[in-house]
Amino acid sequence: MGRQDVFAALEKKAEVSVLIVGGGVNGIGTFRDLALQGVDVLLVEKSDFCNGASAGSSHMLHGGIRYLEYGEFRLVREALTERNRMLHNAPHYSKPLPTTIPIYSWFSGLLNAPLKFLGLRDKPSERGAIVIKLGLMMYDWFTRGQQGLPNHRMIGRSESLDLRPQINHDIVCTANYYDAWMPYPERICMELIMDAEAANPAAHALNYVSLVDGAGDKVVLKDELTGSTYTVKPKIVLNAAGPWIDLANRAIGQQTQFIGGTKGSHILVDNPELREMLRGNEVFFENKDGRICLIFPMLDKVIIGTTDIRSDIPDPICTDEEVDYMIELVSYVFPGTKIDRSQIVFQFCGVRPLPHSSASRTGSISRDHSIRTIEPDAKIYFPVLSLIGGKWTTFRAFSEQVADAALERLGRSRQKDTKNTPIGGGKGYPTSDSARQQWLSALQQKSGLTAERVNTLFERYGTYASDIALYCADGDDQPLQSQPTYSQREITFLAAHEKIIHLDDLLLRRSLLAMLGLVTGDLLEEVASILASVLGWTDDQRQQEIVTSTQILQTRHGVSPDKLKTNAVTTA
Repeated sequence: MGRQDVFAALEKKAEVSVLIVGGGVNGIGTFRDLALQGVDVLLVEKSDFCNGASAGSSHMLHGGIRYLEYGEFRLVREALTERNRMLHNAPHYSKPLPTTIPIYSWFSGLLNAPLKFLGLRDKPSERGAIVIKLGLMMYDWFTRGQQGLPNHRMIGRSESLDLRPQINHDIVCTANYYDAWMPYPERICMELIMDAEAANPAAHALNYVSLVDGAGDKVVLKDELTGSTYTVKPKIVLNAAGPWIDLANRAIGQQTQFIGGTKGSHILVDNPELREMLRGNEVFFENKDGRICLIFPMLDKVIIGTTDIRSDIPDPICTDEEVDYMIELVSYVFPGTKIDRSQIVFQFCGVRPLPHSSASRTGSISRDHSIRTIEPDAKIYFPVLSLIGGKWTTFRAFSEQVADAALERLGRSRQKDTKNTPIGGGKGYPTSDSARQQWLSALQQKSGLTAERVNTLFERYGTYASDIALYCADGDDQPLQSQPTYSQREITFLAAHEKIIHLDDLLLRRSLLAMLGLVTGDLLEEVASILASVLGWTDDQRQQEIVTSTQILQTRHGVSPDKLKTNAVTTA
């Protein structure tokens, strides 16, 4: 059912069992869960899916070893279990990541850690080898018996320097353990939506639709593309608006102060020397100010982060001061390595939707998730469940918790468990080298595409690549002139099947073109022409999309204006 079909259905029948406000990973995960239970559910997102806090993540799937100091054992256990489930359910978009911790003392933190656990201290303190060793032992213990990742290993100074001669020579040892990362978090969200809608014809997700009013048994939604409004009568509202939760509650007359977010920024750099030093590992460490930071390879680039600053603005940008901070932190781990601003290909920022807190340090605010409920009253006749906190790694568990709460209120029982439900291109994913080669060979034979092209699509989309490859083969397809690893019909397929409304939806959230620094003026022109032919844009609309995307890339993501200048206009 297309976008206008959904609006037409709402005009005929305004009733819906569950309305979800917010298209980040928590809202989308809950949407998928409820859809699989056969619930009629509508999700609305005021911009594009996965365009807020969920897009501002560190791309990590981790247990959060530092949370142990604050006694959050349940959260760490849940996160590690969910990390392993993601590796199983979405192997195309979740990958094991060996992680190295440089350690500068043996005994630091022995007193500080228990004081933090007891809530008697909140100041940062260096964690020494013994404290880190105890934490990693607990990490391993939490996932015992699971088909997970290798246990941790402590590595002496001599071997550590042999492995990475450029690392800070002040280390006494390093620790090595495994977590995981996700190259395409935005695509995980998109595939969760597609899975939900395919499984349940009464489940619909709409981007660029906002909540603007509500009273009694009604909620008013606005189509941000046309300005038209639609009335919906939900039995339950799930507020998954992340940093915008309090604003969404105010739109329906509810004054809340549930969120006290913190801002986190990251940069991606094109520095082959630094990438080589990492040797395929994430380096996870305490900076001089006690802030937990990370550096790890992001395909052929390197991602560096993060900051942790209180923010009342739900949609901030990365500042020059934050960029300076992230450039400087690299030299703490690799003293001889210099990052130049010209090497930065992309920067991004998001607000963690943490619970409102008076804690003196942002790092001590819990990353756990919870539900805050506004019960029906004289103003609104339906309950509003606000989804507070959470992290990417635990989205499935949080979604399950929220879905169960909604099902209980609807008087319905769970029909399907999502613990082992594959996501999108993770369905039928080949798990061995021989199975993968067999899968690729079969698709190559069926589609007639080259082995290289089939492999590229598989790396990009998992087994979902089969649909795209067959579509590309069923017509006159050509590589993009401005980025030959993509093709014209591949872009056409995404535009036709993945709810793309604007040019930046494709550049930033259906692909890694922008994040990896691959967007040029020529690519903007070429891709905009392809989208225009699919989405029916006029020439003026196409040009406006180019202008808007250029502004977003420059102002929000630090892309150089010179890079976005057009050298030679190309068309589809």
